[in-house]
Amino acid sequence: MTAPVPPEDYAPHYCKSGFTDPWEPLYSRVTDRQVSTGLYQGAPHCNSRGLVRGGVIASIADYAMGLSCGQSLTADGREAGGLVTVSLATASVGSAAVAAWLATDTCFTKAGGSLAFAGCLLRADGDIVARASASFKIIKLDKTQRDTLT
Repeated sequence: MTAPVPPEDYAPHYCKSGFTDPWEPLYSRVTDRQVSTGLYQGAPHCNSRGLVRGGVIASIADYAMGLSCGQSLTADGREAGGLVTVSLATASVGSAAVAAWLATDTCFTKAGGSLAFAGCLLRADGDIVARASASFKIIKLDKTQRDTLT
């Protein structure tokens, strides 16, 4: 059996971590203000009825919104040492089944001096299954940290 192929505008995700390992293969589509993540849902992502668990959807939304806020801050010429989730809200409006292509569509909405805000729609095979919103604390780099990056 061959592995499903993602939509042509998605590539293997560039940022690997222990947190995202269970989602592999994970894909992303990157623009200057958005990182859309996508993956085919497997049995480990689903409950006993074969539907994707809400915690998986919330985690993917949180991850994509944080990356998108970082992309947008960079596009605005702002440095951020990282982003930490302050609040996260999700609402299910549908369901995603095993083998569905689940992708995020993040809308970066605003960055202030210390907080960034984003909203996200999650689609399974093109149909909206959830919406999410989050706020993130912008972690600033001190001079020593900035100097090590140059």
